Amino acid sequence: MNIFVGSLPFSIEEADLRESFEAYGTVDSVKIITDKFTGRSKGFGFVEMPNDDDAQKAIDELNGATVQGRAIVVNKSEPKPEGERRSFNGGGNRGGGQGGYRGGNDRNSGGGYGGNSRGGDNRGGGDRGGY
Repeated sequence: MNIFVGSLPFSIEEADLRESFEAYGTVDSVKIITDKFTGRSKGFGFVEMPNDDDAQKAIDELNGATVQGRAIVVNKSEPKPEGERRSFNGGGNRGGGQGGYRGGNDRNSGGGYGGNSRGGDNRGGGDRGGY
């Protein structure tokens, strides 16, 4: 079973996380997700356990447990639904524009140079995205 582990302390190492889960059974793999530019932990990771009963016991007992002063979140990792892809049109908080040079910074500002621009919101930008 693949297990999601969130709210991890940024200083925790994969070996420490492995040790916590090995108390409940065999652990096939441990991966703490890191930022590809800085190498710093993003505060979450995944643990793979071959025995579903052991994995469920680990989830039940470790969810909400305190690790290095933080209450961690532990639950079964669900695979991403087929066909769901992240769109890179527009731009997150910067908005986008319909042909605009640069999008706005929030939903109230329009796109930049190029007219017919729409401000973006936290869900993405305008129709075609800005520069």
